[in-house]
Amino acid sequence: MSDCLFCKIVSGEIIPDVVYESDNVLAFRDINPQAPVHILIIPKQHIVSLNELDTGHSIVIGEMYSAAQAIADEYGIKSSGYRTVINCGDDGGQTVFHLHLHLLGGRALGWPPG
Repeated sequence: MSDCLFCKIVSGEIIPDVVYESDNVLAFRDINPQAPVHILIIPKQHIVSLNELDTGHSIVIGEMYSAAQAIADEYGIKSSGYRTVINCGDDGGQTVFHLHLHLLGGRALGWPPG
């Protein structure tokens, strides 16, 4: 999608601080971090939100979570703990309508989140 921020990142039009990349997913630092480690993990394919998923997306969703685990290990937060969040829709706090997984860690995270 030409007006999608994350599609512009995937296409190379916008260059993020990439921390992980595979054939299907891209991970980069959030520009407005909410924790010492705040990484966004996105599918390279444009998927609007969780509501758009079907069984054909199982592999890419699995890769997003595998990337989160690998990044948590690389950043030294795997054993202390971290949070993964996917916001869905306006009321869920989704601001970019391209599916993305937040990986947050590096400090104790409160509950409920907000």
